[in-house]
Amino acid sequence: MIPMNEWHVLIVEDEIDGQEVVEAILSYFNISADKVGTAEDALHLLNQNKYTAAVIDLGLPAMDGIELITNLRNDSAYAAMPCVAMTAFHSSQLKQQALAAGFDAYFAKPLDDTSFVRELDRVISRN
Repeated sequence: MIPMNEWHVLIVEDEIDGQEVVEAILSYFNISADKVGTAEDALHLLNQNKYTAAVIDLGLPAMDGIELITNLRNDSAYAAMPCVAMTAFHSSQLKQQALAAGFDAYFAKPLDDTSFVRELDRVISRN
């Protein structure tokens, strides 16, 4: 099991405020993170760095979060990387779609920091 202070998480969120909220939650638990605003930028960073997990907004511009997770799950380099979905447009149908597409967990915004990090820990510990 990797201690939280050794995690390196990729935040994929197109809203700057959303990036900062997730980064602040992770920082509070001494978790390092990189932030990008598009799926394309995420793919670029994934090719340059090793991440413990990714937190991905479903409502990204151009390539959305579902398309991104589909690409990741079809790439052997990232197929097993823990990925958590988040969205401001929560519905039970969207949650089912996200989990079926390959996300390990799903969160509606606004995030509850304690349950978010607890679930992220559970997802990372499984791998």
